[in-house]
Amino acid sequence: MATDSSFSSPLSHFDSADLLDALSTGIVVLDSHLCLIYANVGAQDLMAVSVKQARGRPLGELFHDSQKLTQLLRRSLERNEACALHELTLRPIGVPGVREPHVVDLTVTPLEGQITGTHLLLELSDATQRLRISRDNDLLSGMDGSRLMVRQLAHEIKNPLGGLRGAAQLLDRELSSVSHREYTAVIIGEADRLTALVDSMIGPGRPPLKARVNIHELCEHVLHLLRAEAPAGVELVRDYDPSLPDAQFDRNQLIQALLNVARNAMQAVGERGRIVLRTRVRSGQSIGATRHRLLADVQVEDDGPGVPPELRKTLFYPLVTGRSNGTGLGLAVAQDLVTRHGGIIEFDSEPGRTVFSLLLPLEGAE
Repeated sequence: MATDSSFSSPLSHFDSADLLDALSTGIVVLDSHLCLIYANVGAQDLMAVSVKQARGRPLGELFHDSQKLTQLLRRSLERNEACALHELTLRPIGVPGVREPHVVDLTVTPLEGQITGTHLLLELSDATQRLRISRDNDLLSGMDGSRLMVRQLAHEIKNPLGGLRGAAQLLDRELSSVSHREYTAVIIGEADRLTALVDSMIGPGRPPLKARVNIHELCEHVLHLLRAEAPAGVELVRDYDPSLPDAQFDRNQLIQALLNVARNAMQAVGERGRIVLRTRVRSGQSIGATRHRLLADVQVEDDGPGVPPELRKTLFYPLVTGRSNGTGLGLAVAQDLVTRHGGIIEFDSEPGRTVFSLLLPLEGAE
């Protein structure tokens, strides 16, 4: 059968480098000294450096704590065999420490060349999103049991709140100073807010009473409360994103969730430290299996000692605490309130820097 000599494959119109750059997977080629020869666009993003800057440098020099990576590369080179490593954490040296590290699945394949000797082909697939979805699903699946326990505890909290409010009202009648009566007004107002919050926790899981809310106004309210409690050596810092839109939230529930997280940070830093209340907008991110167009990311960062490794998987469960005088309810309640809004609380922690992120969908935002 005759063939048309003018026919050409669609791939013939593309350069091989263009095809590799179109991949989301990172592709890296190293020489026998583990120095970089080639990296596609996906790999350059993971390394946070251009191929021009990285060419000729040992790959391990581009990351913090690269011992595990280097050991795997040398083993593959010495044994001339393919190796793989799942969920390897890579922290590029070319970015600030506040950026989250990449978690990748790595496959290393030796390439034999008759003239150039052995090279290594690396495939790096970003596993960060997969791990986040898995972690979120684990958190969400455990929330039903946590809610039941929280509702039971809420019953025990409601009675003392009524006594607290009544005592504040009696004291308010006895005080003649307007400035002193401002304090009793704060006590009564906070008691009413907590009573409404406890009622919602005791109730049959009703949806939040949403109204259009400015998240920065909520943040300022929480900062005002924190200043009254913070030791003199604790610095409170704002870092707001002015592009964050208003959206539909339950004001009381979000104040309580953010206040619980912020108080946890204040207890972590002790008498001296720094707490940052930060807001950002995230786009195209998933919470569990649901992908959202826009999310509000309300972060509480502290420079305390970090979350103990043994508590990280159970931190949001009721009665789990790392302090001898802690109740283990603050973060459990906060997580419950945020999940009622379709959101979730995530955290990233290491000694000297812990960040809790309240992720809230911005559907219907202005």
